[in-house]
Amino acid sequence: MASHSSPLPTLRAELLERLAGAATYDLVVIGGGATGLGVALDAATRGFRVALIERLDFAKGTSSRATKLVHGGVRYLAQGNIALVREALHERSTLLHNAPHLAQPLPFVMPSYKCWETPFYGVGLKMYDALAGKAGLGPTEFLGRTRTLECLPTVRRQGLKGSVKYWDGQFDDARLALALARTAARTGALVANYVEATDLVNEGGKISGVVCRDAESGHTFTLRTRCVVNATGVWVDALREKDAQATGRAVSPLVAPSQGVHLVVDRDFLASDHALMVPKTADGRVLFAVPWLGKVILGTTDTPRHDLDREPTPFAEEVSFILSESARYLRRAPQASDVRSVWVGLRPLVKPQDENGDNTKSLSREHTVLASRSGLVTVTGGKWTTYRAMAEDVLQKCFNSELLDARKGGATNDFPLVGAETGYARHRLCEAPGWHSYGSEAAFIRQLPGAGVVLGMNLTEAMVRFAVRNEYARTVEDVLARRWRALFLDARQASEMAERVAGIVHEETGLDPQLAPFRELASQYASLPH
Repeated sequence: MASHSSPLPTLRAELLERLAGAATYDLVVIGGGATGLGVALDAATRGFRVALIERLDFAKGTSSRATKLVHGGVRYLAQGNIALVREALHERSTLLHNAPHLAQPLPFVMPSYKCWETPFYGVGLKMYDALAGKAGLGPTEFLGRTRTLECLPTVRRQGLKGSVKYWDGQFDDARLALALARTAARTGALVANYVEATDLVNEGGKISGVVCRDAESGHTFTLRTRCVVNATGVWVDALREKDAQATGRAVSPLVAPSQGVHLVVDRDFLASDHALMVPKTADGRVLFAVPWLGKVILGTTDTPRHDLDREPTPFAEEVSFILSESARYLRRAPQASDVRSVWVGLRPLVKPQDENGDNTKSLSREHTVLASRSGLVTVTGGKWTTYRAMAEDVLQKCFNSELLDARKGGATNDFPLVGAETGYARHRLCEAPGWHSYGSEAAFIRQLPGAGVVLGMNLTEAMVRFAVRNEYARTVEDVLARRWRALFLDARQASEMAERVAGIVHEETGLDPQLAPFRELASQYASLPH
């Protein structure tokens, strides 16, 4: 059955009425990023009564600011973390299967400028292939100088010896989060954005509910539940502290945030459908140049960050680092004036209890699941690629802690997400976004009013209406940042499109579409620090 035949409740009020009207949930998930949405879908497939609330928009935080890679973790292989790589490679295969319109294989080329680099990195990548086994996407190849230049025409030629070519995947993170939300809803979960968890209800030393506030109406209500999952990413410690205060206990911070900066430039800087990967830059970090939705993403950094701003800004030295390292490998060096958009994500790295978290490169990329005495289950760490495995671990923790009755899982291992039904035209994610971004739903959206009215960057009026009616969009930012990736691709152009989008959003919702705040945000994404 096509997913558009099961649309959202026509009015948000109806959704909130259903959300607040339930007697008791088995599980309430707080946090609408990759991890929380994965938990909601997993629990719903097992037949649990599930609600998920997100204080802002789905994937508003870290989950929309990834490097757009679905990967097993070449750098983790170098660290000797074989178990993490093996799990991630399995999950990479699963994700590409369940959302082929949003996640696809991508070839990477690692250029060599020293004779030892090709064999050294090539042996490691052959091991990567071996660990992937049948889930491999393509064989690792040793390329000479000529083949390397065919794959990467704009790579620096001086001193180029050859390269190693290997395969990983790439995806559209925010749209994948949205597909998870809508698939969870279609499977029976109630999911709502712009609903904040303001407090936890603690009765007899056990959590029994979540006090919620609807951001649009200001209305408050309580969700009664047997179990609460804290999946708020880098913000998990705030909810853990709230839980501890109710029982008079103290908690140690679990997360050491690390900041990753990404710069977007035009496609001609790379001019290839292959990604460029540098395994070790001047300071030991990894550098990527990734073709994505008609542009190229340059990144990333790994910088400790002690504040938890919802819209973190890059440090000047981070931007300088990415531009200067890119100049070492690209024939035409990107300048600050070439940057179309800059965005920053905060990684929730798990902090050992005896460390202060100042060296985030050494902290664990693996996820952690904890259950407090009162029954708050907290999950943090990990990465997008392993969201599904993380969800299974969360449910297992709920079973082991006797918060939920154990039920057989595994359904999400082969569970196509919304838009992945058969009958859609294949495309590559390195191409500019278009109708193909919707997978099997494209034919339905083409029938909506305004299908032929283009607002800019291939976005049509019909797509905006679909975003509001079927994809939970409430503001201009929801549409232009996460339903359509305009803000992440070209912030100035997104700002120019905003007024027309705002008019349609207002027409659909009757609410203030938040045009001025979006233009201010777009200005931030278009600006580099001095």
